[in-house]
Amino acid sequence: MLIVMLDASTLGDDIDFSALNSFGDVKIYEKTAPCDVAERIENADIVIVNKVKMNSEVLCSAEKLKLICITATGYDNVDIKYCAERGIKVANTPSYSSFCVAQITVAIACYLMTHLGEYRDFVHSGSYSESGIANRLTPIYHEFYGKTWGIIGYGSIGKVVANVALALGCDIIATKTAPVTVVRCVDIKTLAKESDIISTHCPLTSETENLINKDIFDIMKKGAIVINMARGGVWNENDAASALLSGKIGGLGCDVYSSEPFDKSHPFSKILGMENVCLTPHMAWGALEARKRCFDIVVSNIRAFLDGNEKNVVN
Repeated sequence: MLIVMLDASTLGDDIDFSALNSFGDVKIYEKTAPCDVAERIENADIVIVNKVKMNSEVLCSAEKLKLICITATGYDNVDIKYCAERGIKVANTPSYSSFCVAQITVAIACYLMTHLGEYRDFVHSGSYSESGIANRLTPIYHEFYGKTWGIIGYGSIGKVVANVALALGCDIIATKTAPVTVVRCVDIKTLAKESDIISTHCPLTSETENLINKDIFDIMKKGAIVINMARGGVWNENDAASALLSGKIGGLGCDVYSSEPFDKSHPFSKILGMENVCLTPHMAWGALEARKRCFDIVVSNIRAFLDGNEKNVVN
């Protein structure tokens, strides 16, 4: 039994992978370039992967492969259809990061809503001390209380975000494939029109790709705060940058991008450094507790598979 881990560095350098040794031989790579994937998995029985693309081109020569374990909830980097045709099972790690992603979502919303960076800089620069005034109240900031928070994707993460937003006094509306009664479920256009804060937590699928585009930005409230914590492809990044630069939306937060890391040609390069922008490096999922939880789920998925059971299999 050979287990190959292709991009261990994405889980950090503080996770102990020794539990894998009980299953067989283990080969761990910190990262793997696209050109090296096929060779590295050629003799693998089980592959553990986070971001590396697993398509038919690299999988076709992996004749022994029986299981792909994804150290993530989303699995858009794996060709699920091809794997099903080959009899390769694909298992993800659901709900391991719900609390930390929700935590970062709310932190970004708070940062943008309160202009906290500007207030902090005012003090740290020495300007507060030099002002001779006990307080400063510009730029103007607003309470969450009484605002409407729209949640796109009311799953495990969206529910935690909703609970925090409710505690802050927000009204909650949501989009959900299968509507529920615990929250008012609406279509995307209604959510865009009514929400003061919008956060995305849905998977990237053919239905959600480019879901938030110019047509949706155009009907949003002027000054709305929009935060993408799902996948870069869920919104049109050019349209998002344009909506911010034109003043249509009041703030933009994002932890995920269509190209990671994004380069200087990316639309968000135009908005770097703006006070009403908070961009983070795809870190919201990665609290230490969440990363340990994620790896524990992977181990559990492998153990179940070897025992003849299916756990968290998505195909």
